[in-house]
Amino acid sequence: MLKRIVSVFICICILAGLSVTAFAEAPRLKVDAPSAVLVEAETGKVLFGKNMHKKRACASITKVMTLLLVMEALDDGRLKTDDILTASAHAASMGGSDIWLEEGEKMSADDLIKATAVASANDAAVVLAEAICGSEEAFVADMNKKAGELGMKDTVFKNCNGLDEENHLTSAYDVSLMSRELIRHKKIFDYTSIWLDELRGGKTQIVNTNKLLKTYPGITGLKTGTTSEAGCCMSASAERDGLSLIAVVLGCSSGTSRFADSAALLDYGFANYTVEKLKLPKKARGNAKVEGGMTSKVKLCCPNPGNIIVGRTASSKISSELKLKKNIVAPVKKGDILGEVNYYSGKDMLKSLRITAGSDVEAMSFSSVLGQMFTHLFGV
Repeated sequence: MLKRIVSVFICICILAGLSVTAFAEAPRLKVDAPSAVLVEAETGKVLFGKNMHKKRACASITKVMTLLLVMEALDDGRLKTDDILTASAHAASMGGSDIWLEEGEKMSADDLIKATAVASANDAAVVLAEAICGSEEAFVADMNKKAGELGMKDTVFKNCNGLDEENHLTSAYDVSLMSRELIRHKKIFDYTSIWLDELRGGKTQIVNTNKLLKTYPGITGLKTGTTSEAGCCMSASAERDGLSLIAVVLGCSSGTSRFADSAALLDYGFANYTVEKLKLPKKARGNAKVEGGMTSKVKLCCPNPGNIIVGRTASSKISSELKLKKNIVAPVKKGDILGEVNYYSGKDMLKSLRITAGSDVEAMSFSSVLGQMFTHLFGV
């Protein structure tokens, strides 16, 4: 009877023009953007990629790096939000998206950051760059230096705002690297979460170029960009239930496509992945017995395991395994590897942490024993 039912079901599928496997397989993620990537923000794990190392123009996504250097300048005191900055002739000459700064016009750093992050103002970005480094050229040199430090191998910046310029290029993957670094500065969300605001005492209104702020649950930022050479681009950041994702799309044919692709990438991530908080076995930070040492034990050190990104079906199957050296013989040096903690999903290793000695343990010898005796007896 069972075989007959299965046969009938297969016949129905064939008559309907469907494949049997279509019922078992989840629909594949479709992204129209020529280049795209989806990463988990904390670990950088790539969850989806499409031509993610293809070098392309990125328009105002460039400002992710500009804003990163601005955040660093705020952190170390080189810039303060209440600093009053003056627009140079060079800054006022910027075209494209801007807030129509005039040469000599003064504005607070806070408003200029707001204009850069919310309205993607090219002129405001240049004022900030000049305030931090003295000139846009010097600031761009720092942008490229930072790109190197972050491992952005596909990137060369020629300006601080993303206006089309020869060899001003990056990749979807590199954009994800600088986006991850930027959102470590939580203050940036004070700006990227703004939908509508004003400048010049209410005389100038600005609206966020990121339309997902009004439509996508959990969206936190981050930056859009559009030029004739780059097409429509976006780096979108979002967080739900402790899972932080960054979706990057470059070269989209329209703004609508840009937002649709970004939302599709984020939907895919939230539907299929979760963050699992790893627990450290108690013995990983206990004491281990030492043979032949001036002390009989050594403190064990192990870093916090942190979180790990896993498929939702695997989240309940994570296990840990503690491995310690059976015989630890003095001398022991601080930092010596004495074991490891491994985390698994089924048979697949997800993460491995080293367990190290927390202090030196001197080997027992006649002179060391004698010295210890004198210390106890005479305090010397």
